[in-house]
Amino acid sequence: MSDHYYSRTPGVAHDRHIRQATLRGFAFRFVTDAGVFSKSNVDFGSRLLIETMDVPLDAEVLDVGCGYGPIGLAAARLAPKGRVTMIDINERAVELAKENAALNGISNVDIRQSDLFEAVRGRSFDVVLTNPPIRAGKSIVHRIFEEGWTLLVPGGAMWVVIQKKQGAPSAQAKLTEVFGNADLIARDKGYWILKAVKR
Repeated sequence: MSDHYYSRTPGVAHDRHIRQATLRGFAFRFVTDAGVFSKSNVDFGSRLLIETMDVPLDAEVLDVGCGYGPIGLAAARLAPKGRVTMIDINERAVELAKENAALNGISNVDIRQSDLFEAVRGRSFDVVLTNPPIRAGKSIVHRIFEEGWTLLVPGGAMWVVIQKKQGAPSAQAKLTEVFGNADLIARDKGYWILKAVKR
């Protein structure tokens, strides 16, 4: 496998920077590094998901493939009475996410290195958020949908961002197969925000 952001232990040399972003009206500072997804800035898809997602104040949230943390940390700001669990296979991303939680004074998070859902088995969540690792392949993305469904409480929602050209229509079809529903909530610059609710 080529060395990219879905690697457990990126081998590329470090190239750390601090980036600033305003997400849902909150100012953030993020330490980024080589070997993680979208190291130069918060990517458009993640921004669109953050601006669209509905996260109740007291929600138990799971961010799958958290990277250096923008989606999960934004969710933690939106759910001050809840808790956000953030997971990623990439050890460097997990350490950055922990550093960024501290940098932004966010304590209602639990950040773990995890190959898909291995670190959260037996847990349950109100909301699952993901900007899935498309480069890991369709089988991995579909496992996120299928196994994510099992971790949601009844009435819980999965929110997904995916580009149309990278398979958004087939992702919507797969979510519909798993959940029985999958609504297109927003669409911008080729990115789709899909929401599927566990009935």
